[in-house]
Amino acid sequence: MEHGNPHNHAPKRKRDDPSDEFDPPVENGVGTGVDLSLLEAVEKSQSSVEVLDLRTLKKLVLSFERRLRDNLEARLKYPDQPDKFADSEIELHEEIEKLKVLAGGPELYPELVNLNTIPSILGLLSHDNTDIAIDVVGLLQDLTDEDVLEDNDEPARILVDSLIENNALELLVQNLGRLSETDPDEMTAIYNTLATIENMIEVKPAVAELVCERTKLLRWLLGKVKVREFDSNKQYASEILAILLQNSTANQKRLGQMNGVDVVLQAVALYKSRDPKSSDEEEMVENLFDCLCCLLMPLENKEKFVKAEGVELMIIIMKQKKLAYGSAIRALDFAMTKYPPACERFVDVLGLKTAFAAFMDSREQEEQEGKIPRGVGRANYFTYCIIIWWYFEGFKKGQVVE
Repeated sequence: MEHGNPHNHAPKRKRDDPSDEFDPPVENGVGTGVDLSLLEAVEKSQSSVEVLDLRTLKKLVLSFERRLRDNLEARLKYPDQPDKFADSEIELHEEIEKLKVLAGGPELYPELVNLNTIPSILGLLSHDNTDIAIDVVGLLQDLTDEDVLEDNDEPARILVDSLIENNALELLVQNLGRLSETDPDEMTAIYNTLATIENMIEVKPAVAELVCERTKLLRWLLGKVKVREFDSNKQYASEILAILLQNSTANQKRLGQMNGVDVVLQAVALYKSRDPKSSDEEEMVENLFDCLCCLLMPLENKEKFVKAEGVELMIIIMKQKKLAYGSAIRALDFAMTKYPPACERFVDVLGLKTAFAAFMDSREQEEQEGKIPRGVGRANYFTYCIIIWWYFEGFKKGQVVE
């Protein structure tokens, strides 16, 4: 049986309605020979669409719970005979797929929670069959999709609260550890896992710190951005990392303690003398610099930045005048704000020479594509150089620059 949004399905048609009678089209008095059985099949499929309401929800949940029980019993009874529980696994897969229709009725999420179905769904993230876990990840991504939850704030909050209470964050991140990026389906599941976490943060911003406190997601993301090869999941990992850092001092310090400053510097160093090859890769580089700037807000991370020769790397990027040029200047701004040792290092390695050279570039050179990024004009450089000088002079005099 097919399920769909009640607003999208065609109305049922009565068989005894005269308007339902079909007369084959006639051309020049001769019938065209249309297959009536085909039309009847289409009509039956239209009339089988079910309204998505509480009754349908209970029916879906009951069927899912039954297939889940059958699969667990078969696995317990025949643990070493996969052929004995293979059919129940296929049926369970089909039931999980059917639950995706609930994304069409987010107003039913409170009832889904009340039926105590969330623990059963989340429990399958630890299923021995990775394919079943992948099915669940896809379901969670659909249920929490931003477009689905739009204008449904209360149902969204109830669903996300239930997911958190039932350890969704821990289970999702644990499942990441067994997914391989060499398998297309598992690679998609990685993306869907990150998307689900992002969706949960959108509904409840506190999730950004919760997921870092309770799981090893930060370490996983660091490992992902550390990889030299670019792919869509590396791009998404950089985006999620930036989201986790942007409004959380706790996460900034936590990542700094994981050697995060050095790892992010290594990641951006790949672009010191070359530009990204695509718009997606360009977005990833911007995300990485966003991460770096967020990391440079706590004082202890500024110290790590200077020790890791981050100032020198940013100057090299500035000299090359590739796409990351403006981002390097922004990172230096964060590093030197209220931290005189970074200013001193900048002057010691002749950073002022690079900065003033940029300031002296002609307007025509500024406007050339790829030379100086949009939004980084000569006025910015002038202000920037004055700030450097001000900080450095205050440092030499032993003053605290506020």
